[in-house]
Parts: sequence; C-alpha cells; structure tokens
Amino acid sequence: MKKNIIIAIVIIGCLGLIAFTLMNNKKENEAKTDIVAQKNASVTVKIDPVKTEEISLDFSVNGNFEPMQELTFSAEKSGKVISVLAKEGDYVTVGQTLVIVRSDVVDVNAQTAKATYENAKTDYARYENAFKTGGVTKQQLDQAKLALTNAGANLKQANINVGDTRVKAPIKGFINKRYIEPGSILTGMPASAMFDIVNVSKLKLKVTVNESQVASLKLGNTVNITASVYPDVTFSGKITFIATKADSSLSFPVEIEIANNSNNDLKAGMYGTAKFASKQQKQSMMTVPRNAFVGSVSSNQIFVAENGIAKLKTIVAGRILGDKVEIISGLSDGESVIVTGQINLQDGNKVEILK
Repeated sequence: MKKNIIIAIVIIGCLGLIAFTLMNNKKENEAKTDIVAQKNASVTVKIDPVKTEEISLDFSVNGNFEPMQELTFSAEKSGKVISVLAKEGDYVTVGQTLVIVRSDVVDVNAQTAKATYENAKTDYARYENAFKTGGVTKQQLDQAKLALTNAGANLKQANINVGDTRVKAPIKGFINKRYIEPGSILTGMPASAMFDIVNVSKLKLKVTVNESQVASLKLGNTVNITASVYPDVTFSGKITFIATKADSSLSFPVEIEIANNSNNDLKAGMYGTAKFASKQQKQSMMTVPRNAFVGSVSSNQIFVAENGIAKLKTIVAGRILGDKVEIISGLSDGESVIVTGQINLQDGNKVEILK
C-alpha cells in the first residue's frame, strides 16, 4: 500500500515538472516572438533636415517683475492704536506718520524721567561745588555723577518711547496691505504686522538663461524690457546680478533693474520679457531642432533616419538658440534627424516617415 502511494506521488511530481517546463518554454517563445515582432514593426516618426543657416544670436527670456524694495512693517512696542493715517493704495514717504498709538502712560513716564534727570543734574552740581571745598568725598561725587548718567539714559529712552507712539514709515512706497484699524492692540513680541509697503519706483526682472547665453552677459549691460500688458512700450533695464553657479535645472539666474515710468505703470508680479541683443547680429551655423535630442540637449544623442532605419548618433552640441541647437560635429547637412517618436526607438529600428 505504501509502495503504491509513493509511486503515485512520484508520478504526480513528474507531471508537475513537465507542465512547468512546458509553460516556461511557452513564455520564452512568446517573448522571443514579441522581440522579433517589435524589431520587424515600423515606428512612425517625423523628421527634419540638418541645415546650415544664418542664425541671429539675439535672444529673449521671460520672467516676473519684483519690487526692488518691499517691507512688512511691524510694531516694535506694545500699545493700543488710536489712529491710522494711511490706507491701502496710499503713497508714503520715509518718516511720514502712519499710526498713532495711545500715549498717556508713556507721556507720564517721560515727564517723570525728565523730572528725575533735572533733580540728578542739580544734585551733581551741588556735590561738585561741595567737593571743591572738601564738603563731600570723591566717592560721593562719583555716585552723584553715576545717578545723573542713569537719569539721562532713562530720559532718552522715555523720549524714544514717546516717539514710538507716532509710528513712521521706514521706506517710501505704496501701502499694499493694511493689517490694523483704530482700536487694534499692538504687541512687540511677537511683533504685530501693520502694513505691507512696496516701492515700485524701481523694479527687477528675474530671468534664467542657459550656459551658452550667460557667457555673453556682463554686469551693467543695457537690456530692453517689455511687459505683457504694455507690448508697445519698451523699458530700459540694466543687469545687476549674474549667478556664478547654475541652479538645479542648469540655468543661471539673472536680475535686471528697471526704472519705472512716472505713472508707475509697471507693477510687481507682472509678466515681462528681456530682449538681449548680441554684438554679432547673425552667424552661419549648422542647426537642428531642439526636440531632436534624445532626452535633453546634454545627452548629445540624436536619431537619424537612413533608408527607413533609425540610427543613433552621438554628436557634439553647441549653443542653444531658442528652439534650435548648434551642431559642432557629428552630423552633415541634409541628414534627416528624427524629431518625434524617439521614445519608442532603439538603434536599428525600422521607421515610417510621417509626411
């Protein structure tokens, strides 16, 4: 009986092994068939010819206008707001009073500090005269002088506190937002925000350029600027900052300072375009469309179509010129580079050209 059970188990095991082997062979054959089918299938692509042409080295980049100076103006001292003298949209100048804070307690403290100072000054004068005649010791005179110094410091601080009850604008600009109303309670820790002040008499346009473009830029260069809402108006800008290190996208941040017009038409946050002019107006060079590259321009790989076959070529790319890229070597005039469909391609695939 036991012998029959063992024989049955062996038979079942052999059958299972045979079934597994057959399934595995089937999968391998299907995979090979898929590979063959893939190799024989044509990939539909678009092509563009390599050509040498006169290219303008001028270029334009876009960015957003930012204020040269902006500030969230916060309270330095605690107190109750009695009066607010500026509203949103008002233009304020440096030193202009914006807020009046309750001052009765502060005024009393200042009067007390002044009286204490005057008393200390009188005492010091009396001790000084007495010291000359030997009426007081040098130590007593020094203590009177220290009391006068402390009283003077307290008076100075008290006068500062009085001045702080009339809160003044630290910069010029427009009140972009007001956070307080009469009756608001200000705190010094944490500081209560009172106003957002934005100075747009000068703005900066922040843009990014690639490595071939940044090489031609210098601090102080003049740049023509246009705003999307004023396409027919040209503003003059000056390069004030060029990054010495590329960002994570391998682009170099550049800042351009622009003087606003008398009407302050340019607003922070508007969309602007910087037009960089090259000293050399045009140059003859071999180019291909930027989207011909596999992955990105830095890959230096391009597929060309030759007799219905995709061939992967390693080239040397030069400057990026808008939607075109300069080719230093690796291609010849007239070759057909593949500009769409590369994601489905491998070297040697058949291609069907989409007209």
